[in-house]
Amino acid sequence: MNIIEMDRVTCMAQGEPQATPQDMPQTTAQGTVRCIPQGEKILDDVSLDVRQGECVLLCGPSGMGKTTLIKCINGLIPSFELGIGLVGAVRVCGLVPGTCETYELAKRVGSVFQNPKSQFYHLTSDDELVFGLENAGVDVGRIERRRSEVVSEMGIQRLLHRDVSKMSGGEKQALAFASVAVADPDVYVLDEPTANLDAAAIDVLRRQIAGVVALGKTVIVAEHRLAFLHGIIDRAVLLENGRIKRSMSSRELMGLSEKERASLGLRIVDPASLPAFSVERPVSFSAAPKKRGVSLRNFTVLRHGEPVFSPLNLDICPGEIVGLVGANGSGKSTLLRGLAGLERRTGGGFFLDAAEVPRRQRRKVCSMVMQDVNHQLFSDSVWGDCELSCPDAGKIGEVLGALDLLTLSDRHPMSLSGGQRQRLAMADAILAGRPVVLLDEPTSGLDLRHMIEAGVLIKGIAAQGACVIVTTHDVEFLVRTCDRVYSLEQESNSESEASCRTI
Repeated sequence: MNIIEMDRVTCMAQGEPQATPQDMPQTTAQGTVRCIPQGEKILDDVSLDVRQGECVLLCGPSGMGKTTLIKCINGLIPSFELGIGLVGAVRVCGLVPGTCETYELAKRVGSVFQNPKSQFYHLTSDDELVFGLENAGVDVGRIERRRSEVVSEMGIQRLLHRDVSKMSGGEKQALAFASVAVADPDVYVLDEPTANLDAAAIDVLRRQIAGVVALGKTVIVAEHRLAFLHGIIDRAVLLENGRIKRSMSSRELMGLSEKERASLGLRIVDPASLPAFSVERPVSFSAAPKKRGVSLRNFTVLRHGEPVFSPLNLDICPGEIVGLVGANGSGKSTLLRGLAGLERRTGGGFFLDAAEVPRRQRRKVCSMVMQDVNHQLFSDSVWGDCELSCPDAGKIGEVLGALDLLTLSDRHPMSLSGGQRQRLAMADAILAGRPVVLLDEPTSGLDLRHMIEAGVLIKGIAAQGACVIVTTHDVEFLVRTCDRVYSLEQESNSESEASCRTI
């Protein structure tokens, strides 16, 4: 029995609608305005049937319609994305989005967005877990039983009694999935669920997805990092330019040669093919900062007078790309914010060319690409946003061309896909031309081609003498791009150093 039926669906931009909740930026000069060119087709004559209990992967390059297709299933289109017109028929669990009551569809379809914090309604994790059932009027006893079941099944005890705003990106993603699972929907739609997850969290997510599939639930996953889905999905649907280019069984997907896979723009699909890197002994550091490049001496970020992570000693030479890995919540993003001068209290020293750089001065020597790039896109066009970093039109054109954004120069940043926005924020950082470049999960939402192109550009700015620090869980990108990799760990011994990994 088909639980989802899409018949010749076309989605077309009709003007300048307001941003949907998952796309709404926290900070932007243009508020909630989205500007998708009128008449542009986002989905083009798409027909898709999904059986009950089936797990379907939506794959393909970023910006090709995967998120839009998901919005058609969960009812955001046409009910809430008012500037997107929908032609064709959509039926989900016997309901027609746009004609049925929103709450009726919400009972049947649970969504985890690219940016999970956009779907949170409460300040604490405990309240967020039960919000859906409370909102539906479920009795207290059943709510508590269901919450306890999901916490136990998904192993998320560490997320209880937490301030949601203080969670890492990966922890928020895990909480978002659990909040959906508590409501026990028939259909799960997941949009880039591994974007900010570490290896352990991805393994948890894999078990979560496998668990709900085993219960007969239907799962639709839009994803670029494919290896974790091995053995779970029933088939893969490849989208290109808003159309279904190819549909493959799981066996066909796994049987693709490396050349075929790359030609389709797909990441590694076989977990055994993921590259490995070895753990080396900790590196010894001289007491004095290096004469050239970045030197960190017992550097940490302080919260309530206590270090967030063990004080870090690290030297980065001009032209080096250093990767930082670690579990979700270990402090990687906080470290980059501290280096960029965005954290008020830090301990230890930050040195550039042997000269100590105070916190306020770090903003002038560091460029940063955040996990949530909506925080740093301010103009009403892609080109205008780049001009805020660099007035040189020639350089802007070169960088946008290299990141496959030049044809989108006139688009509003909030009209771009998640992966396209990620590339735009990276373009801004590159164009700023500062000696230190900090990148927090720069390949989140990027397909194979754009991941490779991003790596080439990062190597290019390093070759010009910049010191580059990257935090990432993306093993493919890590191995392709970084010269050295360090593991950031929270340890009780404040004198400990990050352990060094070399590729």
